[in-house]
Amino acid sequence: MTRVACIGECMIELRQAQGGGQGGSLYSRGWGGDTLNTALYMSRLGADVDYVTALGDDALSDEMIAGWAAEGIGTKRVARLPGKLPGLYMIQTDDKGERRFFHWRDSAAARSMMDLPETDDILNSLGSYDLVYLSAITLSILTDDGRARLIAALKRARLLGTRFAFDTNFRARGWPDLAVARRVFSSAFEAADIVLASTEDLLPLYPDESNETLLAGISTPEVVLKLSEPTCILRHLGGSAEVRAEPLTKPVVDTTAAGDSFAAAYLAARLGGAEPEEAARAGHRLAGVVVSYPGAIIPRYAMPPKKAARSSTSRKASQ
Repeated sequence: MTRVACIGECMIELRQAQGGGQGGSLYSRGWGGDTLNTALYMSRLGADVDYVTALGDDALSDEMIAGWAAEGIGTKRVARLPGKLPGLYMIQTDDKGERRFFHWRDSAAARSMMDLPETDDILNSLGSYDLVYLSAITLSILTDDGRARLIAALKRARLLGTRFAFDTNFRARGWPDLAVARRVFSSAFEAADIVLASTEDLLPLYPDESNETLLAGISTPEVVLKLSEPTCILRHLGGSAEVRAEPLTKPVVDTTAAGDSFAAAYLAARLGGAEPEEAARAGHRLAGVVVSYPGAIIPRYAMPPKKAARSSTSRKASQ
């Protein structure tokens, strides 16, 4: 079984419920976060996943740990900080399923994960994984020094055979300015083996660029660029291709975690030996199911059936 480390932040989720009364004021509570969503879906798809983050010592953090463990996610790399709390976000969706987020996270425990006594041990452990996955949101919550420590650790891990996958999940409010974000993205592109990108993420950073120019600006060997229509462009060592999603069979309810679930299925397929085109089709399939349910995490029974299992490739064979 392949071993994966997903690095990032999980927050308390408040989701607008049906029948909320005047102003839609009734909300249901759960938890989610981009890299945690990917970790959970990868675990459901058969990967051995550890989540790397920091939480508080409160009851809500305890609830998260228990929930992750129930999903098969390893929690040994989760730092617990006395007196701290997880962040919180609220989702509102329109009648087309498009979502709007509101965040309260400035003092969340996860922002300190690269500045703790146990940070060195966590970073040194990255070389023991087949794949390390993180997103631009992960990098946005860290300090400049924290980002530099993490990128340097990922480069060291790659020398030991670990692959690094970077998701361009971009939220402008998380960055002090676009110049800083572009510099950090460039460092991540140079360090990564796989980049999961979208025009939705990249065009705010690089306005008016064509798809071809956006791809040319990413130096990573393997790139998935998701377009505004249900299609992605692949560029990898074997060539390039476009992969279109199959038509949806159910209405779109909530697009939360569409990209996170695509990343999970794509990476799980690649770790299992699938070619990029096949992995992209797997990503589209899972994302197409996820958007037909409210919230980031769909019920386990709703997961699409697994195709015939592929034999996992070894770390050396998959380089």
